[in-house]
Amino acid sequence: MVMDPDGKERSRLEGYLPRDEFRAFLEMGLARVSYMSKELADAERRYAEVLERYPHSQFAPEALYYLGVSRYSMSHESAILAQTAQAFTQKYQDSIWALKSLPWLPAKEATA
Repeated sequence: MVMDPDGKERSRLEGYLPRDEFRAFLEMGLARVSYMSKELADAERRYAEVLERYPHSQFAPEALYYLGVSRYSMSHESAILAQTAQAFTQKYQDSIWALKSLPWLPAKEATA
C-alpha cells in the first residue's frame, strides 16, 4: 500500500510484480499522494518521471493520463486535455486510459 502522511490509502497492489513494474507502481503511488494533496507541480513531475523511466510499463498509460490532468488542474486550460488525448493516438491506444481521454478530443477527432 502507498499511504499519504495522514495514513489514507492512495494506492494498493496485491501480488507480485517484476522489479521495474513494482518500482513504477511505487512511483505512481507517490505521484497520487502529491496529486491528492494538491501538490500539483510535484504530481506533474512524478507522472512525467514515470513516463520517462518506464515508458513500456503497464502504469505508463495511467501516468500519461494523470500528467495531463495535473497540468490541467494547475492551468485550467482545456487545450492541455486535448493534447493529452491526442498523445494517446500515438501511444497506448489500446489502454483504458486512452478511452477515458476520448471526451477531451475535439468533436471532429473523437469520431474519426
